Amino acid sequence: MSISLKLPLESLKLNVDLTGFEFPEAPRLQSGILGQPRAQSALEFGVAMPNPGYNIFVMGESGLGRISMVTSHLNALAQSLPAPPSYAYVDNFDNPREPVAVELPAEFGQVFSKDIEKFLDDLWATFPAAFESPTYQQKKSAIERQFSQCYNNAIDLVDKKAQEYTIALFRESESITFAPVRDKKSINEEQFTQLPQSEREAFHSHVEELEEYLSDVLLELPQWRRTMVEKIKQLDNDTISLAIDPLFAELNDKYQNIDDVITYLAEIKKNLDSTITNYLMPTRTLEPRETNAKRLTLTEQYAPNILVDNKQEYGAPVIFEPHPIYQNLFGRIEYVSDQGALVTNYRKICAGSLHKANGGYLILDAEKLLTYPFVWEGLKRALQSGRIEIESPYSELGINTITLKPEVIPLNVKVILIGSRDIYYLLEEMDSEFNEMFRILADFDNYIPRTDDSMQGFAMLMQKQAADSGANPLTRTAIEGLIEHSCRLAENQHHFSAHIKDSLDIIAEANLFCRQAKQSEIDRPHIELALEAREHRNGRLSQAILEEMLDGTILIDTEGEAVGKINGLTVLEIGGSSFGAPARITTTVYPGSRGIVDIEREAELGQAIHSKGVMILTGYLGHSYAQQFPLAVSASIAIEQSYGYIDGDSASLAELCCLISALTRTPIKQAFAVTGSINQYGEVQAVGGVNEKIEGYFRLCQARGLNGQHAAIIPAANKRNLMLKQEVIDAVAKGLFAVYAVASVDETLELLTGQPAGKPNDEGLYPENCINFRAISRLKEISDMASDDDKEEGI
Repeated sequence: MSISLKLPLESLKLNVDLTGFEFPEAPRLQSGILGQPRAQSALEFGVAMPNPGYNIFVMGESGLGRISMVTSHLNALAQSLPAPPSYAYVDNFDNPREPVAVELPAEFGQVFSKDIEKFLDDLWATFPAAFESPTYQQKKSAIERQFSQCYNNAIDLVDKKAQEYTIALFRESESITFAPVRDKKSINEEQFTQLPQSEREAFHSHVEELEEYLSDVLLELPQWRRTMVEKIKQLDNDTISLAIDPLFAELNDKYQNIDDVITYLAEIKKNLDSTITNYLMPTRTLEPRETNAKRLTLTEQYAPNILVDNKQEYGAPVIFEPHPIYQNLFGRIEYVSDQGALVTNYRKICAGSLHKANGGYLILDAEKLLTYPFVWEGLKRALQSGRIEIESPYSELGINTITLKPEVIPLNVKVILIGSRDIYYLLEEMDSEFNEMFRILADFDNYIPRTDDSMQGFAMLMQKQAADSGANPLTRTAIEGLIEHSCRLAENQHHFSAHIKDSLDIIAEANLFCRQAKQSEIDRPHIELALEAREHRNGRLSQAILEEMLDGTILIDTEGEAVGKINGLTVLEIGGSSFGAPARITTTVYPGSRGIVDIEREAELGQAIHSKGVMILTGYLGHSYAQQFPLAVSASIAIEQSYGYIDGDSASLAELCCLISALTRTPIKQAFAVTGSINQYGEVQAVGGVNEKIEGYFRLCQARGLNGQHAAIIPAANKRNLMLKQEVIDAVAKGLFAVYAVASVDETLELLTGQPAGKPNDEGLYPENCINFRAISRLKEISDMASDDDKEEGI
């Protein structure tokens, strides 16, 4: 039987042969996502669905290349879609706190901005030159003369009346004074004091009368002045209108089909009258600094703030936001300090990822999205309302400042969240709105079936990634090595791992060895060197444990026989690395009815699955050996020199064989190491980490010296998981080591003891001297002892 259970060399590892496969010099990736037909189908369906709520959650472990694969797939799809409109913010002249959004066709954003800049340059060139033209000056002078004439006529009337009183009227600028006249000459103050009192009083009386008369005739002076100002203002407006109409005519003609632009141009035209009057009227010669300040004022008042300008040739945008804080996602409003106060305007509005992805696809990391405050609720709000609103997320907390409230922009985006299974199920459970907004689940598999097509796709992907990263080209044997390593990661000869990133890291590491060797191509030895170097870097702890086994600190026998002792195989996982190591399992059996005691569980070191495996032993003993009498036994099982938490049921086969050895006093060969799970009927079930377990035991045996007796026993169901290292396969080929695959407890017992386990006859009885017969006899003996004790207690 042992010969039939021993695995042949070809079963220990898959040897990939890519002979006949095509390896083009310039590899092109196949369409679709490598080895993920289910996820690709879901992604295509979600992208094609135009209805709201059909956003996509891409689920899978990190390292599967989800982001790069989804981005690449969407980029190829987006090329065929029309580019979405561009958006700009402009000033709201009626309410500057609420800037207005302007929708533009794709690629028109910068065009519109440059047109407005040109318009402002033309405006600067037109004014104040338009006010210095002879026509304007003549019309303005005529208006001013008309005012002066009315004023002069009024003063002439007063002057005539003053002459009647022999009083002279003097005009100095805007002031009017009176003086007495003697001998057709006005007299000064000194001469006036020498006049008789009666003449002085008469003069004062006449002056009062003249001043009243002056007030009467100049009663309409303010009206004349207002009329003049209105006429000059009207002249200015007519001059402005005449000068800017040609500038607007060109813009209106170019943008006649874009309603938002036409509306904005009309608002500019209305607002320009006051702006030109305030900033572009003829004044004294300006210094260059003042000129620049005025030009900047015009720009900040009228130039649009181009938020997003989509390019037609790029199609729909595909945006991945690696840092989805609130401001990066929804946009932000920046501030500048002006004399200690924070101020802002519409030109300080900055776009977020939602603006950039509007009309296309936005890819987000779900874990990061949930990490930052306000972001998840804000995203849901935007998707539900179908609009992007730029606001301060902290205003609800009372942290606020004077800010803007920009007009909302319509939102039409397909959001692709990428996250783990834990996050997906957490959102599904905790957020009732989650399934309404993310109705499509694209589930990435951890493993890819190993077919000719998938291997061809894997090879081309590796070649392209090597070329894109600047690494040397890969040979056929190097790719074979990568596929074999990927199958080892997947622990399956028929699948390779979907963790593409690991293979890409190996290419980068192998490329270093390739260049150090001054070779032009990455070959299989470079791949193996990279894997060996990685194992060496992470191998400090495994080497320390091996040395403790060799010097006897950890007790593990690899020769001889012993009762109640067996070598189990374990896997230790620390950080991102894992390695196998044997562990001694011991069992003691004694009369009593306490049952099987799991020492690890009693010490609170055994986790739930390990405890379940130990409980199954009782079920197996009862089913196989205690059909004719009650099962009454006391036994204890321990994994010796184990000081950490233990989980998993992969030791249950070894524990059962060790228990039967102690029960029947049958020695077990210590050259064997065992791993496997069992059910209550004695069938051996598959376990994980089988390669690391075998190699961990092999390293110990190799260090002590292989003698041809050393072997590992694994479940037959694990044969497809074998991807052993070449050093193990070489030892097996030389007959120095062996791997056995068992399907039942009886097969395992026969290998471990060299004695027959025994098969029951039609009456359910086992042959004498077989292991199972001795187990039943020993259990019946212990049961009878327990019955006798019960009777004595009854007496």
